[in-house]
Amino acid sequence: MTTREEFHTDTAHTFLTKARSSLSEGDLLQAAEKGWGAAAHSVKAAAEARGWRHSSHRDLFDAVRRLADDSNDVTLRTQFLVANGLHNNFYDGELPVEMIAAGLNEADEFVRRLDQLDD
Repeated sequence: MTTREEFHTDTAHTFLTKARSSLSEGDLLQAAEKGWGAAAHSVKAAAEARGWRHSSHRDLFDAVRRLADDSNDVTLRTQFLVANGLHNNFYDGELPVEMIAAGLNEADEFVRRLDQLDD
């Protein structure tokens, strides 16, 4: 049986793959949203492992703040803000492909960093 933490971790990695696929297909809205989804699910996995709330955007930002403080890795905050920018683009559709690609790189690195926190 899959735990909630495993579900969120698996979903984060699936979304990263789908984000890259959407980007290569030119579907920038879905690429951006899947990048955000990967980051959000990664935070949910880390929060779940620690017994923290993770049901709202505010909860996710609070969890990232705590993770950054606990790990002394302030880059997590910046990378999550970039992922949030990808989420905003889903509604506005204003980011060019190069910025979405760069944002996906940051989201990918963010997910890897959170994966390493639980190793």
